[in-house]
Amino acid sequence: MRITAVTCVKNEGPFLLEWIAFNRLIGVTGFLVYSNDCTDGTDRLLDALAGHGLVTHLPNPAEGRNYQMEALKDARRQAVVSEADWLWVADVDEFLNIHAEGHTIPALIAACGDPQAISVHFQFFGNDGVERFEDRPVIAQFTRSHNPDIWCSETAIEVKTLVRGDFPLQYLGAHRPFVRKSAKAAPVWTDGSGRPVPDNFLRAAHERRIRKFPARGARAFATLNHYALRSLDSYLVKTDRGDVNRENRAFDDTYWRERADIAWQDRSILRHLPALEREIAALKDLPGVAALHAEAVALHRAKCAALDTQPGYRALRAQLKAAGTLPPREAALLAELGLAP
Repeated sequence: MRITAVTCVKNEGPFLLEWIAFNRLIGVTGFLVYSNDCTDGTDRLLDALAGHGLVTHLPNPAEGRNYQMEALKDARRQAVVSEADWLWVADVDEFLNIHAEGHTIPALIAACGDPQAISVHFQFFGNDGVERFEDRPVIAQFTRSHNPDIWCSETAIEVKTLVRGDFPLQYLGAHRPFVRKSAKAAPVWTDGSGRPVPDNFLRAAHERRIRKFPARGARAFATLNHYALRSLDSYLVKTDRGDVNRENRAFDDTYWRERADIAWQDRSILRHLPALEREIAALKDLPGVAALHAEAVALHRAKCAALDTQPGYRALRAQLKAAGTLPPREAALLAELGLAP
């Protein structure tokens, strides 16, 4: 089974090997990676991996608008995508945590009954007080999240979607495919428990439901672990970098607090850790890869240190360290009810 992962990156060098190694473990056979404006060696590391036949690395074709959507439009012209049996569009801080026996993408597909698409709900993992960047697997450092059924007082949570090659595709979105208007029948499309997705989501009938639907009961076979914050050091670098997917998007206190909830512990993804560490080591054994990874780590640490000299970033660090782990909307509701957080 040919499974291709597509992603867009900007200054993700220290985290790249873990993400590629993890996806290889769960069954991804090809990678299409678009990069833009990297200053931490991400592009050089990708070129080295491409030289070893592990990834296809291209410059992002966007011309200052929506980086990810323009890349996804271009991706459909690339052989590694058009020849794949399944397509997985995800970011480097997103890890598909498969609970189905076997813990691979083929196992997930089989558990869901071999549909044409599978939408898996996000589970946002909080920072949990980790301040300093460490060069070791992210999945081992962050194990606490919100209640999987509720995020920021909402039960409808965003998803990302595995897409089979015969899906009647109009175009690819970052979170889900859109059905071709001329399709004679609706595609077979399930959630992470193998249940049909809601009809209004499938049809993209409501703007608020294009990217999400209720998560309760939808995670029997898979969850999408999203490590959007990582360490405080790395988050500050992320705020300086900006969003790889959309121009002029800022990260602030609200973005942090919405993802800082640590009410729930979930260590299930750690089933992969021993094999993941071996796979990362194997990637580093390839000529040139270890040195380029080390360069990216050094540049990331240098950026952390440089930001710490700027009053604005020192103030933001202090603000985020002092921020609670209660999402803003929940805190506002408690205040409205006259209850202490």
